[in-house]
Amino acid sequence: MTDLRQCWADGTATHGLWSLLPGAVTAELLARTGADYVVVDLQHGAASEADLPGVAAAIRSAGAVPLVRTRSPLFPDVGRPLDLGAHGVIVPNISDAEHAREVIAAARYAPDGGRSIGRLSGGSDEPLVILMVETATALDDLDALLALNGLDGIYVGPGDLSLSLGLSAPDRRDDLRAVLSSIIARAVAAGVPVGVHAYSGEDARSYADEGATIVTVAVDTVSLTDATTRHLDVGRAHRSS
Repeated sequence: MTDLRQCWADGTATHGLWSLLPGAVTAELLARTGADYVVVDLQHGAASEADLPGVAAAIRSAGAVPLVRTRSPLFPDVGRPLDLGAHGVIVPNISDAEHAREVIAAARYAPDGGRSIGRLSGGSDEPLVILMVETATALDDLDALLALNGLDGIYVGPGDLSLSLGLSAPDRRDDLRAVLSSIIARAVAAGVPVGVHAYSGEDARSYADEGATIVTVAVDTVSLTDATTRHLDVGRAHRSS
């Protein structure tokens, strides 16, 4: 498996996939593409915590790092995926630096944090903790957040951030893009790994060109729909001709 923490410390970009579909077979297929990491989304995806031991093992056996976006930033929701095989968590709905400090502590054993001992399957002795910046309050407190001990990276959710900032309208797209670029630049200047959620390799590459090193290049549901639609269009064109 790729040592994500070391790659980011070296300034090397890592490339991963985001999974909303359930099942170990799906997870293994994604990991076998050569991705550095696969994120299992418990917040909006169809997988459940009960799936995690098998899913994480399948990702790991195929050579990728299993990460989990947690259901919430609550204490049990942060620690439980780490007990069930995740090598790191991406935690949503961070409100500010003080909240972020509490979330980091939920993923660390004492004396660095308050995580309860009870790891059941796989996992990591030093799990990655990546916090999502997707609210106006987190953005307002970004400098303090970036300075926190124990933070392995930040991950920007452009959709929710656009809603929080009032920039979701199509004519505000350039304004949102400027905000995203500013976040990347500030994280890079602070020496903190940063990623921006993307649904295509083209978008992901544009963020990487600005310095992002947590580079999610595709989401399984989007890629499946796009590829299937393309094949249907080709097949139907042949039939109609």
